[in-house]
Amino acid sequence: MNTYPEHTLVQQCLLEIEEKLEWGNSDQWHNDVFIELSESIQQSTGILLSPTTLKRVWGKVKYKSAPSISTLNTLSQFAGYANWRDFKNKKDVKKPSWLGKKITHNLGVIMVSASIMTIVFISFYSMIGAKKNEDTTIDFSKITFSSRPITQGLPNSVVFDFDLNTIKSDSIYIQQFWDVTKTIKIKPGQKKATGIYYFPGYFGAKLLVDGQIIKEHDLFITSNNWVSTIDYKPIPKYVSNTDMLRDRLSFSNTILNEIKSATEPVVSTFHLVKDFKDVSGDNIKIKTSVRNLYREKWAVCQKLRIVILGTNGAIIVPFSIPGCVSDINVMLNDVYLKGKEHDLSAFGVDFSDFRIIDINIIEKKLTVFVDDTEIYSRQYNESIGKLVGIRYRFLGAGEVRHLNITEQPNGATIINDDFKIDP
Repeated sequence: MNTYPEHTLVQQCLLEIEEKLEWGNSDQWHNDVFIELSESIQQSTGILLSPTTLKRVWGKVKYKSAPSISTLNTLSQFAGYANWRDFKNKKDVKKPSWLGKKITHNLGVIMVSASIMTIVFISFYSMIGAKKNEDTTIDFSKITFSSRPITQGLPNSVVFDFDLNTIKSDSIYIQQFWDVTKTIKIKPGQKKATGIYYFPGYFGAKLLVDGQIIKEHDLFITSNNWVSTIDYKPIPKYVSNTDMLRDRLSFSNTILNEIKSATEPVVSTFHLVKDFKDVSGDNIKIKTSVRNLYREKWAVCQKLRIVILGTNGAIIVPFSIPGCVSDINVMLNDVYLKGKEHDLSAFGVDFSDFRIIDINIIEKKLTVFVDDTEIYSRQYNESIGKLVGIRYRFLGAGEVRHLNITEQPNGATIINDDFKIDP
């Protein structure tokens, strides 16, 4: 148990963050949640706290030291305070001097009385709890939980059908743990719920009662064809085919001018999420040609992330101009490398002109080439499962001229796309 002096205050700050996020009980947060939280904190404060740091603060990883003051300042800012000192000052309850003296005078009596009452209550409720547990054994086989999309395309609402049988609790949630829009609180007696999905993806729907996962299933929201978005929050803008070029993934001047006029950083994304049958995401070769279209103001770093989606996880290959590699992060499913803690200078690439990127994955080993020159290679451990999609995420705007995906080692073509769009 962590007993550093300000532990109680830190826990209070974390609870305020959890209430703000509404992501459900943090006891059930998985690695993906802390990755999402890391990105949310960076977008809100401009400061990156790694998923590992966040897991330490939340007690998911054993760590005896207190969080650094910079970490506490960032968490306090994310919770809505100026810094950690501001949080502490506002949580200090100012008591009149006479009250402090009275408390000191009677402290011994209060502590003895509290100890006696604690023993009485523990004994009483232990007997009640034992009796209650005997009478409320849950038969999980009688609990049902399923889901079905309402329509095709995006956005897409999903209906969750469930039967909790005899379960009674005030803490029941449906949770897709890596997506903040898909945590839903369930009322007693409720049989149906709906959630809205703004982006395609492969999600794990979980039914939780009192923090325990009692049922789960996979939920697949496809795009089938390419979908382009400007990722405004909380709702993205879907770019129509009329605002796309005909011979590549790229935006019309109208959309480009809209992005350039933004006063805050904006990410644009090209998504393809579909059923590729039994193609392993751990054995594929991707060859693509990309360039950046906007390099001014907040987009000077020319950040690009290529995201490979699987049924069990994802791979994120990031790029930026050389001077900004400190602010990028590599994710190879279970391997997460932060630019501030690792040398990711190999991913410093200027995309002012088209560059050819090759991403080769063989038996969970990723190798990246730029213009036929190997820049990076790394093994990961946990399979991402079957291939279900790919995303290109540009800070500002970029374009993709070609994409070829083949299966390893047989070389079978999965995608060979030059992005011709029908009028």
